[in-house]
Amino acid sequence: MTRDDEGSALIEVTWLAILLLVPLVYVLVSVFDVQRGAFGVTAASRSAGRAFAIADTESAGRRDARAAAELALRDQGMEPGRMELDIACSMGAGHCLDPGSVITVVVRAQVVLPLVPAALGGGAPSFRVESQHVVPRGLYQERGR
Repeated sequence: MTRDDEGSALIEVTWLAILLLVPLVYVLVSVFDVQRGAFGVTAASRSAGRAFAIADTESAGRRDARAAAELALRDQGMEPGRMELDIACSMGAGHCLDPGSVITVVVRAQVVLPLVPAALGGGAPSFRVESQHVVPRGLYQERGR
């Protein structure tokens, strides 16, 4: 007696493809999400630094920097509610917009991995992405009229 094996190779290849492609696609989607987060915080720190540097006052600069960073993150499809924005100056608070000051902007965010339920323990797995941008203020600036 011989066994009829006709068609079983197709079934085996189909199952093997499913078992190998699903994890591969998940890894690629996760890598792309983390890369999108990295692009987002880079654009956010650069935009926030520029917005702060051209502001008239430090309080307006902080407000404009936050708005610019949130917009840059939304551009990349990220939720800006999880963003941390730190602004530091080489000359100290109150002198950030003085000529010769160096403004350092740091943006941090969490990128949550897709399709992983929080029920697997301790919240959904995520990556922390961070970017720093340095903006020097020029020594020679136009005075208000």
